[in-house]
Amino acid sequence: MREFKWAASCAVIAVACLTAPAYAQDAGSATVEEIIVTAQKREQNLQDVPIVVAVVSGQQLQDAGVRDVKDLQTVTPGLSVTSSTSEAQTSIRIRGVGTIGDNPGLESSVGTVVDGVYRARSGVAFGDLGELERIEILKGPQGTLFGKNTSAGVINVITKEPSFEFGAQGELTLGNYDARGVSATVTGPVAGDKLAGRLYVAKRERDGFYTVNPGKGPRTTRDDQDQNFYTIRGQLLWLPTDTLKVRLLADLTDRDEHCCVNVPTFRTATGVAGAGIVNALAGGTGTVNPTDPWTRSTYANREMVQDITDKGFSGEVTWDINDDVTLTSISAYRVWQLTQGSDIDYSGADIWYRDADKDTSQEFKVFSQEVRLAGSTDKLDWLVGAFYADEKLEARTFTKFGSDYERYFSLLFSSGASPTFVSAITGLPAGANFPAGQGPKDIHEHKSAGWALFTNNTWHVTDAFEITLGLRYTDEEKKVSSLYTNSAPANACASLLGQVTAGTGPFITLVPAASRPTVLGALCAPHSDPAFNNTANRQSRTENRWSGTLKASYRVNDALMAYASYASGFKSGGFNLDRARLGFGVINRDTSFPAETVVSYELGVKSNLFGNRVILNAAWFDQKYEGFQLNTFTGVSWIVESIPEVTSRGVDLDAMWRTPIEGLRFNAGVTYAETQFGKQIPATLSQRLVDSRLSYAPLWSASWGGSYEGSIGMGLIIRASLSGKFTSEYNTGSNLDPNKSQQSMTIWNGRIGVGSEDERWMIEAWAQNLTNVDYYQVVVDQPLQSGTFAAFLGAPRTAGVTLRAKF
Repeated sequence: MREFKWAASCAVIAVACLTAPAYAQDAGSATVEEIIVTAQKREQNLQDVPIVVAVVSGQQLQDAGVRDVKDLQTVTPGLSVTSSTSEAQTSIRIRGVGTIGDNPGLESSVGTVVDGVYRARSGVAFGDLGELERIEILKGPQGTLFGKNTSAGVINVITKEPSFEFGAQGELTLGNYDARGVSATVTGPVAGDKLAGRLYVAKRERDGFYTVNPGKGPRTTRDDQDQNFYTIRGQLLWLPTDTLKVRLLADLTDRDEHCCVNVPTFRTATGVAGAGIVNALAGGTGTVNPTDPWTRSTYANREMVQDITDKGFSGEVTWDINDDVTLTSISAYRVWQLTQGSDIDYSGADIWYRDADKDTSQEFKVFSQEVRLAGSTDKLDWLVGAFYADEKLEARTFTKFGSDYERYFSLLFSSGASPTFVSAITGLPAGANFPAGQGPKDIHEHKSAGWALFTNNTWHVTDAFEITLGLRYTDEEKKVSSLYTNSAPANACASLLGQVTAGTGPFITLVPAASRPTVLGALCAPHSDPAFNNTANRQSRTENRWSGTLKASYRVNDALMAYASYASGFKSGGFNLDRARLGFGVINRDTSFPAETVVSYELGVKSNLFGNRVILNAAWFDQKYEGFQLNTFTGVSWIVESIPEVTSRGVDLDAMWRTPIEGLRFNAGVTYAETQFGKQIPATLSQRLVDSRLSYAPLWSASWGGSYEGSIGMGLIIRASLSGKFTSEYNTGSNLDPNKSQQSMTIWNGRIGVGSEDERWMIEAWAQNLTNVDYYQVVVDQPLQSGTFAAFLGAPRTAGVTLRAKF
């Protein structure tokens, strides 16, 4: 059968992150054998590609305990993945650049692609990914070859395809926090040498990392951030002829979990006063005071739940038209659904919450189609293609006032003196200002349709010198229909605004002039503003842009290649799917924001040293972003601002050493990145952003690892691995508040196992966050509790044993 020249999407990044298991080792000479990648959608030796391909193989992913994209940051320098109020709200950053926060209207700066299919948002891409062939990480703008444009990079996941040789294996895992996991896979021929299949199933459960006091209830669950999900992934590989290949994939993941409480980290004097009121309302079980985040004990009187369903199917067809021309088509349809309940004030008092039902949900439905035609001549490798995507998003939110909402603000603004102070200043009966169980109820129907034409071509000027030109034209249209309602018609705010206009009333007489802006801002927040009483709004925007790349590479000798590259890319503009206004009582009907664009320059070298025993690669990068989309939480709502300029400059270094000792190998990588805002910051944002580093933008990050596999006699082998990740200090808040800083830290993961030489079985002991480092994922301003900061914490040490068996 003729060898296929089809491309299994692969990574394009600035510096080759040559992780050890991605290479085969010649046991006799301890040299690194050639590895073939398809970074430019054609097969090439990695060290000949004038772009960086960070390849993490299936074995290394297993050794490092990587099951989903979030775990990948432990083995990749310059990569950060964080979650806050839900695993669905996950942000990925490369070199300090990424999209922040819980706003489905923003696309991701770092895209995620699984088996050639682009995922709509970062949070949509999480779950047990099954049997992995490799994961590839693309650093910098991807504006030519990889589906939708992304401005900071792409994470490209390739799962194992079916085999025509029968094989089956199972895995059983037990760990602390009562972790239990089981998975099984089977692959083999279905119909001779024409049709093969692969089926993977997994079920994983774990208790939560937090102890929760439910306060006055009605919550009954006393832990949080548990794990409870199952995954089914099936594939068929059909080879009807020697020149035609068809791969069909389907998957389903269902998650029903408690997630995610936070813990108070710091309080100002104002925060201490507010905490006292919360405690009083909850009968002494309102909040942790004084703060002590690392006990992982907190309060929430409402259930924090996430119910996520992720399912879809795709078909990849590869037709080898002749020896020099190949046609590839990838079609996909995916549905992702989330219902989420949350205690928004994160306390034992009943102040603010959302129920986990249809009224608080998101649903993405996405169809995509890509077609590529690639070929080659003696001097030219060429490729042309087209991409289309149609995305439908429905986002619903119903944020309810708790039974303590009105009393909380009454006590807060009367310094604890009057539980009916709000009623006194509005003139409405107590309990009628913010009726329990009522609140803002919004629906957004968002549609996006776009197409692109692209080409990527390499001219072999000489045997040593090559020039690559890529170009892409993208056309996209977005529409959103929004319906804003207040199930209680915001009468409290309407009364206050009327008194301000008239210059008279109890609000004017009872509230000192200096305090009026604060009181008005709290009681007339966007979720209780009459401007949104039964208000409909429609918006649309279109954009079309060119992007592309120009690269030149020169092979100095067999051991050294140098290259230079230019690339441009963008992230589409969109709409803020949250309430926006021009002032009290005045809705802002234009919630749109422009595209985020980037231009990137890179200079790099790739080298094979000491008789091909050592790989050492380096690259310098300079990226300039315009219209950077900054998503910021105000404590009650999200706002999106366009930042005129953000720059990211630095160096990536990566190395891999195959030692003379058979089975022993080491790899390491370092990223130094100065990623910072420019001098112009919108007046609505904190001016501390001027010339400052972005959140989640450490100056230094590094990862390293070592692994050994060898015989210990009696038909047994030992396999051991140890890996680490260092990150220098960074700020976790989009407003760069000093109270949101995370200090430098080092995380270690380790695994050791013994099994049979024929790999029929192996038992492993493992630990993630081996030294139990305490660290923040995200520090936030606690909603409604001015002066209180709280954090969503990183996972503590998890450890256990895994038994693997093959048949």
